[in-house]
Amino acid sequence: MEKRYGCNLLNTAVDGRMPSEFTDEYHVHILVRRGEMEFFDGKNLFTSHKDDLVIWQMSNRISRVSYSADFEADFLIVDSQFLLHYNPEMIWATKCFIFIRLNPSFHLDDESLQLIDTDFRLFRFRLEQTDETFKREALGRVMQIFLYDMWTVYRHGLSSMETSDNAARIFLRFLTLVQERVRENREPAYYADQLCITPKYLSQVCREVTNLPASEWITYYAAFELVSLLNDTSKTLTEISELMNFSNISYFSRYVKKVLGKSPSEYRQQ
Repeated sequence: MEKRYGCNLLNTAVDGRMPSEFTDEYHVHILVRRGEMEFFDGKNLFTSHKDDLVIWQMSNRISRVSYSADFEADFLIVDSQFLLHYNPEMIWATKCFIFIRLNPSFHLDDESLQLIDTDFRLFRFRLEQTDETFKREALGRVMQIFLYDMWTVYRHGLSSMETSDNAARIFLRFLTLVQERVRENREPAYYADQLCITPKYLSQVCREVTNLPASEWITYYAAFELVSLLNDTSKTLTEISELMNFSNISYFSRYVKKVLGKSPSEYRQQ
């Protein structure tokens, strides 16, 4: 079911599955209902309790996970392509990515808990619908609501994060540039030059903040642009190739195949 629809909502007690089973293939969003859970993210050991929202992004190095005997949680698993396709906004998504990287376990106050709990209930309702006609699309819209609510929950931490960490500031400046110029340039050295730093230092900053190199972030933004353009069927593939500043249509097709796993025509047919 998870691969078919792009996401699934499970409960540890009802489904007999645990969140740590899915970290290699999915982004995992855990709402702790009772008990506690410990985990290590590669830098710090965290303990999560009732009403904590825990998010394990696929790029996290989650290990040493343990659960108390009375642990129970609802957890949403999301395929990376599904998340990319239905991500409604990139700047907030990027800021939230960094915040979650630094704060993978976050305690929800009553108002925030109500927001996230409502979204989880809506996911469950949509997943249980038997009519398949627009099921994935409907789940995609629920995903967008969930992301907006999650960004709302994290908004205070996000506002202070920009000035609290030098590496995070450089990383955010880098991503702002990538968002503005990824259609014209997809080389890390170009962005390092714009930031007046070396490509090596840019890669060091990206890995320090996210465990990912600069090139992967450029590819992520390029994929976001490609999905948006390919979904616009009023544009021909040649026009999209030119908008993305490819030298020829063959190079464009190879790049799309590498980034999205399908050729441009295959993506549109799907």
